[in-house]
Amino acid sequence: MAQKSKEALYEDLKRKILTLELEPGETLDETRLSTQYGLSRTPLREIFRQLAGEGYIQIRDNRGTIVSPMNHTTMRDFFQTAPMIYAAIARLAVDNAKPAQIQDLKQVQTRFRRAVADGVAEDMVFWNDRFHFLMGQMAGNQYLMPSLQRLLIDHARIGQTFWRARTPEMAARIDTAADQHDRFIALIEAGDADAIVSLTLDHWSLSRDHMELFVRPDPLPVTLPETA
Repeated sequence: MAQKSKEALYEDLKRKILTLELEPGETLDETRLSTQYGLSRTPLREIFRQLAGEGYIQIRDNRGTIVSPMNHTTMRDFFQTAPMIYAAIARLAVDNAKPAQIQDLKQVQTRFRRAVADGVAEDMVFWNDRFHFLMGQMAGNQYLMPSLQRLLIDHARIGQTFWRARTPEMAARIDTAADQHDRFIALIEAGDADAIVSLTLDHWSLSRDHMELFVRPDPLPVTLPETA
């Protein structure tokens, strides 16, 4: 029972962080979580250490545990680094993917497609994150994987402007993103490394402009005083 509670806490915290239900910098209440999941402090803190190692939270000595914050430096580093890491991961996924991993990726894509069809932003965020995480596992690179994991956390959080948009244009972009996921799978199966790098950059560009709205929103309307 305790193991199931630990697994539930781990998955729930990840989902809530990725979907901004828990906001960057928010303090995690150990007492409330212990009671809610029926866990003592020892297994709770084991989960915290795991999530901290993966970049979801920060454990601060004598100051509690917080959701990993985002600031100007985070944003700059994210937009500068993401396309390079994603492209390297995609190329290595082509080289190293195993049949069982490809099947897992197809199953996740089915869940992602279902979320798109249902229009559930939280599920789209979660399954999109899972899709690209599995590509990272396919790549099998011990140096790139920690960087990918950290990027994906902030990609999910910054990308809320993309997944939650309600305009016809954005709906079309989300459909395109789903189609590109299918293309990723096809190129991995075909072993086409050059094509998958090109697709990765297209996939990044599809959401980049709207992710930038997270830190550069349109200004509020200003009413100028009437002149006499």
